[in-house]
Amino acid sequence: MPEGGCFCNKIRLNFTGEPGGKVLCHCLDCRKISGATFSNNLIVPENNFKLESGKPKEITKTADSGKKITSHFCPDCGTTLFRTGESFPGAVIIKAGVLDDPNFPDNNVPAGELFVGHRVKWNSEIDGAQQLSGMPS
Repeated sequence: MPEGGCFCNKIRLNFTGEPGGKVLCHCLDCRKISGATFSNNLIVPENNFKLESGKPKEITKTADSGKKITSHFCPDCGTTLFRTGESFPGAVIIKAGVLDDPNFPDNNVPAGELFVGHRVKWNSEIDGAQQLSGMPS
């Protein structure tokens, strides 16, 4: 069972089963929320997701997709742990970087990339990953 948490470790989470999707997102919202040029995301059914400890703070806004998205982050250290929203009903979007296993990203290559028109020019597409201009339908 993959486990993870925020930078200060006050909020802990885990999930069971395999993610329903593994995607990079290059949208401008993900750049802002991650402080990086893209985010690495795991789409997990909400029934497989568990918040073990702590209480995240939330902020909701209209995303680049035009739909509402809520970011769940640590009120102490500011780490964005996961997101929920209209684009992925019944799912939790976990930020892969919060997982404890440093090998998890290498062993779980994203199968898709979203908002590829916003990908920075020096970042190549992932071989074999589906390339989408926005959110999947």
